[in-house]
This record gives sequence, structure tokens and C-alpha cells, in this order.
Amino acid sequence: MENYLKVFLNGYGGYANYLWNDITNPSWKSYFWWLIIVSAFFFLLEVVIPWRKKQEVLRRDFWLDGFYMFFNFFLFSLVIYNAASDVIVELFNDGIHALSGGFDLQASNPMNTWPIWAILLVGFFVRDFVQWWIHRLLHRSERLWEFHKVHHSVQEMGFAAHLRYHWMENIVYRTLEYIPLALLGIGLHDFFIIHIFTLAWGHFNHSNISVSGKVTGGIVGMLSGIVIAGGLFDVSILTEPSLLIQAAVILGLGAVGVLVLGPIMRILFNSPEMHIWHHTEDLPSDRYYGVNFGLTLACWDYIFGTAYVPKEGRSNKLGFPGVEEFPDTFTGQSLNGFK
Repeated sequence: MENYLKVFLNGYGGYANYLWNDITNPSWKSYFWWLIIVSAFFFLLEVVIPWRKKQEVLRRDFWLDGFYMFFNFFLFSLVIYNAASDVIVELFNDGIHALSGGFDLQASNPMNTWPIWAILLVGFFVRDFVQWWIHRLLHRSERLWEFHKVHHSVQEMGFAAHLRYHWMENIVYRTLEYIPLALLGIGLHDFFIIHIFTLAWGHFNHSNISVSGKVTGGIVGMLSGIVIAGGLFDVSILTEPSLLIQAAVILGLGAVGVLVLGPIMRILFNSPEMHIWHHTEDLPSDRYYGVNFGLTLACWDYIFGTAYVPKEGRSNKLGFPGVEEFPDTFTGQSLNGFK
């Protein structure tokens, strides 16, 4: 017990120090500043190329959603979650060690010898797949739906709505996703790049913009080109390439992304045009539990038959039956689900 108390206190103080350092010493691995940069980018896009042109830039609940972004991304972990989760992880690992007669999850992880790009790719797909099922559970369980209502109380969509969700969802997602990821050894690696990619794509799904699959396909292609040209994440296809070759690889894969990925991007990845239907209030009776549960990837919805984009949903009414009576303050929404 004393050891777990020590883990709790170390986790609490460690995260406080990390967060302060993250804010005061910006670097390319700073979650805080990446959140600022990504959010500012999509805010600018909503100003320049809005999909719903009559929607105000500072839409309804814009500032509330802005607070949720920082609360769910940082403050909740600072207050309690990070320290408590460290204890749960320690208990889980100790349990496996005791039940298996000394099995060391980290030392026995077969992915330790994999190149970083393979770890990141597997981690991304596994994590997104697990989160897709958790998202469905939030809609199917009446108890969990009361917490998830906070996210669906958005009545005007914008990028910041991405991180408007009840703090209990942090616990549900992290608890249920940790076990399969830990068993695969995936949770033992640094997933900074995955977090930033999914943060950006989540902002995109909720933003008030609309771009073609060719644009997003070109972006994914160019990102792949940057990885290959720069030899990032243990990718060693090119040997000391010149700047000209690096530029050619980035532009070439960008073109491939436009031509090859462009036509299928909205089947592979989620989009504002698809996600708007997930937030739509009025759905057919046979879709009672919701549609389009994908967080980043849309392919799971097409594979399991929950995809639903019958027409352009730009003017859809958002929310759920009775959303007008739902609490409209952070405190009121945070208490929802406990009554």
C-alpha cells in the first residue's frame, strides 16, 4: 500500500512539473503548444473557408468549448487523473506479474525490436479500433450515455467541440483501452506523434469547414513524404538524400495522395461531412443508438455497417431530444450523469 501511495504522489507531482515545463519551455514535443497551434490553424480555416457561412465565427458556446479543451487535455490530469491512473497501471502490471509467476510485460514485449514506424502504425490502428468500440458503448449504455450527452450537447459545430466531453469519458476511454494496448505492449511506447495526429484530425472532424478528399489525401501523402525524405521513425529507404530529392519525394507522394487516396479518403478517414451526422438530432428509428462512431478512421463504420451519410448535412439540427433543457454551464454538465 505504501508503494502505491508513493506512485500516486510521484505521479501528482511529476505531472505538475511536466505541465509547467511544457508551458514555459516550448519544444516540438510540447502538447500544450501543439494544442494552441492546431486550434489556431483550424480557427483560421473556419474564418477563411467556413462550411456554414451564416454561423458566427465565435459560435454558440465557443468559450465553453475552449475551456473544455484545456480542462480535458491538461487540468483534469493535473487535478487527479494522471496520479490515479499511475496507480491503476501499477496495480495492473503487478497483477499480471503475480498471476503469471513473474511475467514482465515491458521486458517481454515483442514490439521492442520493431522499428518505430511499425510501432506507431500498429499503435494507431489498434488504438483507433478500440476507441471505436468504446464510443459505441457510450451510446449503447444508458448510464454512460448520460456522460456522453455533454459532447452531444453541442448545437453549433466547430473545431473546439472536439474536446467538449464529460471528464468521466477520460476514465472510461483510458481504462478500457489500456488493457488491450498494454497486453500488446503498445502502451509502453512514446505515442506523441499519434496523439498530435489524432488531435488534429479530431479538430478537423468537428470544424466548420469542408474540403475534398483530394486535399486531405494530398496532405497525408505529403506527411508520408516528409517521414521518408527525412528518415524519421527508423525509416531508412533513402540514404543521405539531397534537398532536391527530398523535395521531389514529398511532392511526389503528395501527388500520389491526391490521385490514389483522394477518391477513398472519406471511406478511410472521418470528415466534417460524415461526423456532422453523428451529432444530428433527428435520425431514423433503425439508427436509434447513433451512427458514424469513428474517431479518426471511418473504415470501421463501413466495415461494421454503422456508416450513414445520406446527403449533405450542413444544415442538420444538432444535439439530442431535450437538449434545450440540458445544463449549459461547465459545472452543470460535469454533474450530469450522477443524479
